[in-house]
Parts: sequence; structure tokens; C-alpha cells
Amino acid sequence: MEHVEVGEKDLIHLRRAVELANKGHQDGNPAVGSVITIDGEPVAEGNNTTIVPTYDPIWHAEMTTMRRVPVELWPRAREMTCYSTLEPCIMCTTALVMHGIGRVVYGSSDPDFGGSVLLPHLPPYYEGGHGVPEWVGPSLPGECDPLRALCHERHRIPGLDGQISSTRRPR
Repeated sequence: MEHVEVGEKDLIHLRRAVELANKGHQDGNPAVGSVITIDGEPVAEGNNTTIVPTYDPIWHAEMTTMRRVPVELWPRAREMTCYSTLEPCIMCTTALVMHGIGRVVYGSSDPDFGGSVLLPHLPPYYEGGHGVPEWVGPSLPGECDPLRALCHERHRIPGLDGQISSTRRPR
């Protein structure tokens, strides 16, 4: 997919997401990082933690980051930008749309699992783009495409089932 140009502030937040993705990968998780901003200032950040410390398929980077947004900021969701190293998956795309995030900027396209395929097929409520985030990317493929490869590799680790803990995390 073709590279989409973004501003310098966007690149700063995407590069922070790259740092978070690398940390997550070092910890044993898929290499995806995310940052949410309002008015160009970070309000929450996170990385994918689906494998470590305990297996939980919901803890994608974007979901982790959305959970960390202070509750008093959610009325300003349309002003939020979610930066992610990887095009959000179908689950994360749905959450971003349903919770009214105004803009999504991602570093690498994900032709296998990316959620952008959903955007033209949203329910009637979203007709005409009402409530649909501006979808921008790929905006940092040189740094994020290698992370995508690491992410997909991590999901295919042989024998992973024997390493998964069923212990639930506290919310």
C-alpha cells in the first residue's frame, strides 16, 4: 500500500508507539504499540499484552490504550487521535468507531487482519461517515512494517498453548 504523509507531530506519536511496540515484543508479546492524544498531547498509551503476563485475547494495543484514557476525557472522543504501529484489527476498529474516536493514524497496513475493510460496511447509523474516524495510513511503513512481521510471527509460535496461563487479570 502507498505511504500516506502526515505531520511532524503525528510522526512523533507514531514513533512513541514504535517504542511501546518494541517494549511489548521484548516482554514476549506481539509488537504493536498505541498512543491516544487530544490536542496533540498524549492522554494514554499502551502496547499489546495478549500473551504476557497472562493470555487475554482482548488486550490489543489499541484496547489497552483506550482502557487507560481517563474517564473524564471520553466526552471529547471525537477530538482524540489513536496512533498505532499497525492498522487496527477488526475488533479494535469496531471499538474505535463505537467509542467515537475522531482519527486513527497507523504506521503499517495489515492486509491480513486490518479493520479498514469494515469501514464501508458499517450499520446505517454511520451512513455518510457520521461518527466514523478519519482513517490515515500507512504513515510510517519503514519503521512499522518490520514490527508487523514480528507481530504475525509472535502469533504463530509453536507450542504457545502450553505457555498460556488461564489466570484472569484484574481490570
